[in-house]
Amino acid sequence: MRFTAKHLEKFQAQHPDYRMELVNGEIVVSSLLGYQAAEVATEIAIQLGNWVKPRKLGRVTGSSAGFLLDNFNVRVPSAAFVQAERLRRSPRTFAELAPDLMVEVKSPTDRITKLRNKIDEFLELGTRVGILINPEQEWVEICRSGQEPLVLRNGDTIAVPDLLPGWEVKVEDLWSPQFD
Repeated sequence: MRFTAKHLEKFQAQHPDYRMELVNGEIVVSSLLGYQAAEVATEIAIQLGNWVKPRKLGRVTGSSAGFLLDNFNVRVPSAAFVQAERLRRSPRTFAELAPDLMVEVKSPTDRITKLRNKIDEFLELGTRVGILINPEQEWVEICRSGQEPLVLRNGDTIAVPDLLPGWEVKVEDLWSPQFD
């Protein structure tokens, strides 16, 4: 049986403690991020939200918002940004579009190849920028359709001037603080 977004919505309502996606007609239960990855995902969402909201540029979501894509998959990035003119009101269920920017944060159980494939799927379906964050190795990849990823490390700055003019985040500011 091939599942649909409606099936996923029902199943998710029955099992709210699980993170789920719909991929090629199958419901996929995702593993939890892990504390470090969740902390980094929250930090990037905060950084985006703190820039976007006061300027009324659009909407920022964390890892609980699903996007119903044109290929009928429902995917859930770690964080996402959608420009205001593309999503005037928040939908009650899934946003039926590809976000302008999406972020994936690698957790201990994730494979980099799988995350890159997910980012590529978003880019193929209209997302302008995909960001892959690897907290374990402390690097960030900025991905755009048809271009080689830009790899950033500590000392570098993340910026997406075509989508978020003036927004900048130092790579090292994403990592979990240490309290020694």
